[in-house]
Amino acid sequence: MHIILHQPEIPANTGNIGRTCVATGTSLHLIEPLGFHLDEKSIKRSGMDYWDKLNVTRYMNYNEFLTKNPGAKIWMATTKAKKVYTEADFGADDFIMFGKESAGIPEEILVENEENCIRIPMLEEIRSLNLSNAVAIVLYEALRQNGFNNMQRQGELHRLQWR
Repeated sequence: MHIILHQPEIPANTGNIGRTCVATGTSLHLIEPLGFHLDEKSIKRSGMDYWDKLNVTRYMNYNEFLTKNPGAKIWMATTKAKKVYTEADFGADDFIMFGKESAGIPEEILVENEENCIRIPMLEEIRSLNLSNAVAIVLYEALRQNGFNNMQRQGELHRLQWR
């Protein structure tokens, strides 16, 4: 599974998303320009000590991403989509793209990919969810559809044991 962040602006969101990607074995793809430097303390703090374990690739722009990932199946998360994310049929190697916090994915990209646009349902008066929360919601649905492959199914208690 792959997460794409198109021009993310807030380092803490990218750090949190990076940590989620590490926890799920998901690759992170960052399309520039970024609203921060990747060496900022807030990214590393949000990603905790996991940032060095993250499989992350940077691209100068969306066209470079497309060139380096030919044939990629890309789901585009946007509040403007007709289809709900649970209606998508996610494949194990699919990409899920999210736009920058202030504006989302550019409409020029969305209109070319209408059939792959998905949204998270929410009340009308709410503009959007926090980016890192939105990534977690959609990513975990995609992982669920693919059987949570290679992920730990049950944790162990620290002091006691399950019956």
